[in-house]
Amino acid sequence: MNLVTPELGLIFWQTVIFLIVLFLLAKFAWRPILSSLKERETSIENALRMADQAKLEMQQLKASNEKLLAEARLERDRILKEASAVAAQHIEEAKNKATEEGNRMITQAREAIQQEKNMALAEVKNTAAQLSIDVAERILRRELTDAPAQQQLVDSYLKEVKLN
Repeated sequence: MNLVTPELGLIFWQTVIFLIVLFLLAKFAWRPILSSLKERETSIENALRMADQAKLEMQQLKASNEKLLAEARLERDRILKEASAVAAQHIEEAKNKATEEGNRMITQAREAIQQEKNMALAEVKNTAAQLSIDVAERILRRELTDAPAQQQLVDSYLKEVKLN
């Protein structure tokens, strides 16, 4: 087997061509490639930065929403407590008003009963007085001098008059 050894001229021309290609690539291709890679790297970094910022904003919004929900719950609880207090106050006022009204009605009824009682007593007194006067008048008309006869007359008159 024979190995081919390159000649010095071939190595020289290959090196010259390599350097020319390297120069052309460095002059015309590497800068645009590197700049496009740099742009891509920058856009990726910006996108990552924006994603992090969006993530932070989402966390802030979530915290803000949770805070608003907590405040809303507190407000709801406060409103419910106020409503309960107002309802209890209205119930207490209604009870007091009903009690006062009941007491007033009881007082009026007692006064009416007392007035009726007084009127009935006055009527009984008037009737008793009238009966006494009638009995006395009849006794005087007869001019009885006998005590047993007077007692018998009074008894008979009392039997005639029936009180209801």
